Amino acid sequence: MAALATVAKKVWSARRLLVLLLAPLALLPVVFALPPKEGRCLFVILLMAVYWCTEALPLSVTALLPIILFPFLGILPSSKVCPQYFLDTNFLFLSGLIMASAIEEWNLHRRIALKVLMLVGVQPARLILGMMVTTSFLSMWLSNTASTAMMLPIASAILKSLFSQKEAQKDLNWPSDENTAAVWRNGPRPTPTEMQFLASPEDKDCPEANAPLDLLADCKKEEEYRRNIWKGFLISIPYSASIGGTATLTGTAPNLILLGQLKSFFPQCDVVNFGSWFIFAFPLMVLFLLVGWLWISFLYGGMTLRGWKKKKSEIKTDAEDRARAVIREEFQNLGPIKFAEQAVFTLFCMFAILLFSRDPKFIPGWASLFTPGFLSDAVTGVAIVTILFFFPSQRPSFKWWFDFKASNAETEPLLTWKKVQDTVPWNIILLLGGGFAMAKGCEESGLSVWIGGQLHPLENVPPALAVLLITVVVAFFTEFASNTATIIIFLPVLAELSAE
Repeated sequence: MAALATVAKKVWSARRLLVLLLAPLALLPVVFALPPKEGRCLFVILLMAVYWCTEALPLSVTALLPIILFPFLGILPSSKVCPQYFLDTNFLFLSGLIMASAIEEWNLHRRIALKVLMLVGVQPARLILGMMVTTSFLSMWLSNTASTAMMLPIASAILKSLFSQKEAQKDLNWPSDENTAAVWRNGPRPTPTEMQFLASPEDKDCPEANAPLDLLADCKKEEEYRRNIWKGFLISIPYSASIGGTATLTGTAPNLILLGQLKSFFPQCDVVNFGSWFIFAFPLMVLFLLVGWLWISFLYGGMTLRGWKKKKSEIKTDAEDRARAVIREEFQNLGPIKFAEQAVFTLFCMFAILLFSRDPKFIPGWASLFTPGFLSDAVTGVAIVTILFFFPSQRPSFKWWFDFKASNAETEPLLTWKKVQDTVPWNIILLLGGGFAMAKGCEESGLSVWIGGQLHPLENVPPALAVLLITVVVAFFTEFASNTATIIIFLPVLAELSAE
């Protein structure tokens, strides 16, 4: 038995290498089961799907396999594969990532987050709403991972610093562990408000010595309630990041993969751009965010009937005042808004407005003033972020030219290329390119036509049922593979299904 366990551990340790070597052998029959070119293309796609799901290779390295395998297997020449990694869609995404780097560089995201928290209030449900609204807004322009990474420290710091036991004992006369039993024996215990129970789980334990059973039960209920509040706060951030990323094309990589593959499979289809996508997706994002907030608030205690029964004067407790004070202090620590923050915010607004208004479809956009078909969203994005690399981070002064005693040090721009190199996730660019190369291979090899022929039996399935089944299958698949890998695998199949 021990030997078997040892072998199992060794196999598990070498699992990536085993998948890397055995997957091509296991998929080899596919090459002979289909027509030659289609079979070879399907072999490459299935191999990449296995590597993506198991992460036998890094995701971005797997995305580079078409550059190697398509030319070797006679599917596509290298001159047609490599350009797929730098389409205009990739540059639109890159421009969004560069804008996100500028926002991070000048802490603009933190100022926005704290300002929203000051506006929404500090009751649990409101604070959760503030976290979700801020995170979803940031995720519309930044990656989901970056938005979550920005907001989680803010949420954790606020919760831990505001509602520690020592502060509660000092300000609200909460009994210490040594005299808790005496307080309970000699008089009624203080009635805490719900905000007092937002202390971190390790801050406050229920005392066990000499405590009546009913009071111990109440204390355990309050501790469980407090833990649920913490769960609600922390879960709401990644949930809202995923929801917010759906509202814009640059919000998450799968949206851009859809745009790129639409252009590949349906070249005449030009209805999807930044503006038209925003009009379609933003109302849905707001709906999902509202439902998510209600669900998390009810599920984890942020919004309960007990809270509704309290009078307004009771809710505004010292704990809430302390919460407001700390959030205000964090905001004030940022100092007055800097010239660089104003400049980045202005360029960010220009970035969003110009992308939205280029060709919103329901009215002529500003792109209609130029040669038709020459301007894409990538042109707008790259043009705006280019300004970041030369616009000064300090307010320019005309007097400087005539002040010979003034420093001649070169003014730092809003963003440097070194910062971009350090912060931009270049692997996502390669993932996008891998998806576009895969779609191009399906089209050129005839695999798309073959898949469409196999999907003829699904023509009679009602569209609503088909959408439901596809949604369930794709959502289930994302439990085992990344969203980006999943959309790359499924979109070619769904494109042929929609064409049928």
